[in-house]
Amino acid sequence: MTSRLALDGGQSGCRARDAAGHIWEGVGIDTARPRIPQLAAAVRAAAPEGTERVLVGTTGLGVEDTAAALLDELHGHGTKSVHLAHDSVTSYLGALGDRTGCVVAAGTGVVTLAAGETTAARVDGWGWILGDAGSGFWIGRRAIDMALRAYDGRGPATALLDLVRADFGDPALAYLTLQADPRRVARTAAYAKQVDALADTDDVAAQVLRDAAFELVTSVTTALRRVDGSVDDPVCVLGNVFRSATLTDAFTSRMGDVAPAHPIVPAQGSGLDGADLLDQLATGLAHLVDIATV
Repeated sequence: MTSRLALDGGQSGCRARDAAGHIWEGVGIDTARPRIPQLAAAVRAAAPEGTERVLVGTTGLGVEDTAAALLDELHGHGTKSVHLAHDSVTSYLGALGDRTGCVVAAGTGVVTLAAGETTAARVDGWGWILGDAGSGFWIGRRAIDMALRAYDGRGPATALLDLVRADFGDPALAYLTLQADPRRVARTAAYAKQVDALADTDDVAAQVLRDAAFELVTSVTTALRRVDGSVDDPVCVLGNVFRSATLTDAFTSRMGDVAPAHPIVPAQGSGLDGADLLDQLATGLAHLVDIATV
């Protein structure tokens, strides 16, 4: 039996680390199915001989996904305590550690989290239907929108229309095809990389990325304003969206204009490293961790 197990439960895969530093990797969490049984199965697979303390950061937590429920699911596994948090918390801890600041993680979706001395604030992360402003999906959705505006004559000419034609054939059928595609979110988000490739030669594509950067800066500055941190707290950016030089340059420039005292710093670790810190918190992030013990 191991004394502790840290688990990073993502949709694309799970990773765990025990007290001896052994790494286990497994299948991801399907957020369309009950999460707690999947997390318990991952814990049992990662520590088949049992574990006393379980520290989990995971995606897709609902109101029914509690530390107590996971502890109950692990009955007979020797588990005495569970610390459970949304993966935005463990991403933050992996990136900055338990200190005040802000982390924005932008991939297909996006969530921004700021931590103060006694408070924490999450901004956006509301999914592709209602939010995720500045995310890969948001960029793809805006790119297709601008392409169809060009097709209609409502907007400027853009090479983005060529991308839509290559993907859907007749642009007039794009909305029907996309609505019927069960992978429509990933398909739309995949446009972000192509938009970035066009940014140097297409003004509309470049503006889509600058607009995304503006949205991300807005989320960061809003989150920082809502917590009791310091005026020079660091900001860390994570996720594939920031692989775009156009977007990153625009983000950095805008932050310099509106929040110049906040340095942009690289991540110091991973979400798994963050999960390993869930029982050692002194900042406002502690309020975001659900704990159950026996």
